[in-house]
Amino acid sequence: MSVAKKEWFGEWFDSPYYHLLYKHRNEHEAAAFIDVLADKLHFQPTQQLLDLACGKGRHSIYLNAKGLDVCGVDLSPSNIATASAHANARLRFLQKDMRTLDFREEFDVVLNLFTSFGYFDTQEEHLQVFRGVYRALRPGGMFVLDFLNPELVLRKLVSAEVKQVDGVDFHIRREAVDGYIRKHIEFSEEGRAHHYTEKVKAITKEEFEHFFAEAGFRLEACYGDYQLGVYDACCSERMIFVARKP
Repeated sequence: MSVAKKEWFGEWFDSPYYHLLYKHRNEHEAAAFIDVLADKLHFQPTQQLLDLACGKGRHSIYLNAKGLDVCGVDLSPSNIATASAHANARLRFLQKDMRTLDFREEFDVVLNLFTSFGYFDTQEEHLQVFRGVYRALRPGGMFVLDFLNPELVLRKLVSAEVKQVDGVDFHIRREAVDGYIRKHIEFSEEGRAHHYTEKVKAITKEEFEHFFAEAGFRLEACYGDYQLGVYDACCSERMIFVARKP
């Protein structure tokens, strides 16, 4: 009996090389954005928060330190194992697929940060995430989704580069194909060749607006950077959406 091959994100995000390549995404960077977000959106210690696609928990851990009750969810078993070392009475971590969330009105805030979305092959799969988040939120709850600005990324796409991290040379090639931004990552370690591919759908602001509306959300704001500045389609680095469940 054959074993089904993991989807690219299930394989790559569970690899130690993923965390090596992106080690610059550190706790200081995470904390700075969370501070801005918490101040702007008035996070309260009484709130329960879901960190969706939490990775190794850097946002969850910091939010919990600020007094919130936090649940971090990620597909990667190794991420959840690492994050769970920090668990306490008000901080837990669960392995789940964001497409099949089974929470029911348990949270006041759901966060999906640093382009942890857009990985799937169909629009329906992306919509499943929005519907699951909607069910997970209590009435009046807030959904914050942070995504790249595809217009800027496509215009400034670097087709090839080499990044050296801790002695490993990552050969990276990027291309835009069939509505997706693809990143091919090749490197050798201990005499063994590795090849991973990242694939993120270049979802437009209008498509996101459709996802929010289809799931039942009321979209309240779209910011353009990690200081929550005004969004400008041509030059903003991010699209940071804030939506509310009526």
